[in-house]
Amino acid sequence: ASRAVSTRPPAARAYIDTSEIRPGPAMALASAAVATPAPSWRATNRVGERVGMTFSVATRSRPRAAARRSVAAAASSSEVPAEYVALAADLVDAAARITVKHFRTPLEIDDKNDASPVTIADKGAEAAMRALVRERFPTHAIFGEEEGIELGEGGSQEWTWVFDPIDGTKSFITGKPLWGTLVALLRDGEPVLGVLDQPVLKERWVGVKGQPSTLNGERIATRGCESLGDAYLYSTTPYMFEGDNLTPYKEVAKRVKVPMFGCDCYAYGLLAAGHCDLVIEADLKPYDYMALVPIIKGAGGVFTDWKGRELRWE
Repeated sequence: ASRAVSTRPPAARAYIDTSEIRPGPAMALASAAVATPAPSWRATNRVGERVGMTFSVATRSRPRAAARRSVAAAASSSEVPAEYVALAADLVDAAARITVKHFRTPLEIDDKNDASPVTIADKGAEAAMRALVRERFPTHAIFGEEEGIELGEGGSQEWTWVFDPIDGTKSFITGKPLWGTLVALLRDGEPVLGVLDQPVLKERWVGVKGQPSTLNGERIATRGCESLGDAYLYSTTPYMFEGDNLTPYKEVAKRVKVPMFGCDCYAYGLLAAGHCDLVIEADLKPYDYMALVPIIKGAGGVFTDWKGRELRWE
């Protein structure tokens, strides 16, 4: 982790070490999502570099019909075409019809090459989403956790959909409703649209470039936090930090008010809605975080790699 300092209030930050990026499905990233406002605080790591972070405001949630109305409203004044935003809502709906019926039921669990679990729900949800994209926009590329990269007709990849049908499969298979379906749309590598959907709790976060982020149709914002000592920190697991990632994480974690674990993508939704102040993570892949970038930014936050750089897929 190296120097990254907030430039204007309120803002939230996230950090991902992109020094080891490789193209395609093998891409592996270390990340941290963070929220913070002025006056910003700075934590010093073991090599004396500074890491700045910023924070967010809680909101009420509305029914899922309101979430669809907010998607349409965002699309009407966005540089992202309205039909693409509408498709994002249809994609997570299609995934939900599969994932919810399998949630808290006996499932056969397979282990992938990286030892992470996968179920029929993961595979079926991604297949349904891929089919929808192919049907409506065959020139769009697709990158998903389960099936990898698929270029659009003619090799096109200006617009690329990035899916994680179940982010938090371990939570899913153990009955904890803090997993989510992630859908991102990239334009020339930049994440311009993101949806985080938790269909069991009926919560949906939507972020569209240039527009305020929403939770079930209501605008959300990151909250203010005056000092690191007052901050609530989330990470999925402490075991994701090792090697060069471990010491910087410990330096921040020992200074926060409460370090917590176990929310997967849901923690980023809590950050955007103003319920926590930091999310710090490591060993993430594009489908783990691309959808979250527009949501955090649209809520007044900042989401970068650990060196303060914008997150793109080059």
